[in-house]
Amino acid sequence: MKDYIPELSEQRMVMRAPNRPIDFGADRDYIFSCLKDVEASFGLQGFPGRAPEQIPARALIRQFIVWWRTLEPANASQQTAYARLPGTIRLIDTISSWWAEHAGNAQGD
Repeated sequence: MKDYIPELSEQRMVMRAPNRPIDFGADRDYIFSCLKDVEASFGLQGFPGRAPEQIPARALIRQFIVWWRTLEPANASQQTAYARLPGTIRLIDTISSWWAEHAGNAQGD
């Protein structure tokens, strides 16, 4: 793994994500399969003992960002899983933004 210093944009994505599990809707299977594929291909456990549905969105996006910035694929399986990370990160960020907008509207903001 490479050394990693978070960029401001990455920190903002992490802070924008709810610090609780959220419903990813139609994107749920894609997001959780990315987690499973990265863990399997790199031999990692991002959230041992936790079902994907129990992982807070903030912890999930943080882990994906760290993996994107630190993992170094060594074979085709790893490259395939690794290549999905940027899209999955952006997808979680987009869903997090939607949640933030709707939570604000529900509170009268």
